[in-house]
Amino acid sequence: MTNDAFDLIGLPDRPEKPRERGLTHMLDKGLSAREVENVLNGAAHIIDVAKLGWGTAAVTKNLETKLDVYREAGIPFFFGGTLFEAYFLRDQIDDYRRLLDDLDVHHVEISAGAVAMAHEDKLDFIELFANDFTVVSEVGSKDSSDVMAPYRWVEFMQAELAAGSWKVTAESREAGTAGLFRPNGEVRTGLVDEILSRVDPHDIIFEAPNKKQQAWLIKHQGANVNLGNIHPEEVVPLETLRLGLRGDTLFEFLTPGITPHLPGGFPSGDGHS
Repeated sequence: MTNDAFDLIGLPDRPEKPRERGLTHMLDKGLSAREVENVLNGAAHIIDVAKLGWGTAAVTKNLETKLDVYREAGIPFFFGGTLFEAYFLRDQIDDYRRLLDDLDVHHVEISAGAVAMAHEDKLDFIELFANDFTVVSEVGSKDSSDVMAPYRWVEFMQAELAAGSWKVTAESREAGTAGLFRPNGEVRTGLVDEILSRVDPHDIIFEAPNKKQQAWLIKHQGANVNLGNIHPEEVVPLETLRLGLRGDTLFEFLTPGITPHLPGGFPSGDGHS
């Protein structure tokens, strides 16, 4: 989405908000209400949903004021799945539901990235919460040494969507070093391809906090791939990647008839040597 003054031919179409594809899921790691205001001042039009990472909501001062900032901007928000897991460990799921009701939170993340939980139990929680909330579930471990077979990713995603998840998130952690990615940040390409062969990409949010990961997924799936765990300062840069307005994707979305200028300064095939 560009400002009207910038009339560039052939930029990718980006759906208007609210949208089901091309989502940008921002990771809020403890921003203050004023900091959220500053971020949204320049980027509210391209942020689809915000996650208050892990348990940061529990220690954020003036939390309700901050949540009101998101509400006034029309941006849905939810608390990180680790907070759900903390309540699960203490057998306090009913208390968690009451907390969400008391704070007027309408989205919830259901995950089991750090705890031992039978998948059938996770599906039961998804079904339970989906009666009253928009559920975002998460597949994949936060432990980079825990490598799950691709077919299991597919089975879990399909089952969680069937249980009532609005979207299912493919885990990578905040640093992009687990789940979808190797500890060095490289994409597990075979895993991604296996998932996409059997699960609608519009139902998946791919956690991709790093630029190289974002660019790879955009090149692989197009401008309207759903991307998550985007740091606030990277929201605008990500949108430029989606539109081919950054060097990493500059040549990805040119329409037929436009002759790319290759490095060296001359259009390809113009006769210069």
